[in-house]
Amino acid sequence: MAELLVIRHGQASFGQDDYDILSDLGHRQSEAIGALLREAGWEPDRLITGTLRRQKETLASMGFEAAPEEHPGFNEYDFHDLLMARFAGEVPDLVKGDRKTHFRALRETVFEWQDAAFDGAAETYAEFAARVAAARAFACDTEARRVLVVSSGGVIGQLTATALGADKRHMMELNLQIKNTALTRFMFKGPRFSLHEFNATPHFMSPDGAALVSYS
Repeated sequence: MAELLVIRHGQASFGQDDYDILSDLGHRQSEAIGALLREAGWEPDRLITGTLRRQKETLASMGFEAAPEEHPGFNEYDFHDLLMARFAGEVPDLVKGDRKTHFRALRETVFEWQDAAFDGAAETYAEFAARVAAARAFACDTEARRVLVVSSGGVIGQLTATALGADKRHMMELNLQIKNTALTRFMFKGPRFSLHEFNATPHFMSPDGAALVSYS
């Protein structure tokens, strides 16, 4: 069996003009997980990211030297676009500015998106699920034994829910649990694809590491 290790990107820039940039904390998180993998002797045979800047910056700060491949199926769903579609272009200020309200609204919005309860989103949930499945197939179509992917919470939630045979609601319930630079590990061989480890953060399990924990 080969390993597919999917890492969520480091902390991005919530509340800033451009979310798709790692914060200083995000770079430190990425350095920590890269160092941990090297210390453990886990060297990837293949590197993949989506096309998002925060994913690429995470991999760069992890310190692996091989040139990565890209697959857009590993990109996050566009949460800003979903909120705009659900609220018909008038997202309440509290949803935009208050972190707790934002993520509560996002959870409800994703559930409605899954049910096709509103129109106007650039991507349907069915299209999102299909491109994540295509990205998984791309990553697993390989002779590599250790594949490292840097992706995002929604994609990891979707991959995990699918591997468990869970219903679509579990995608978002899992998504909201995933910490920045957490490890989710799958085992694969041919058509076999199974979850081995979810949302693991061994690089945070020390007094210094605990200060690095974040969720967005």
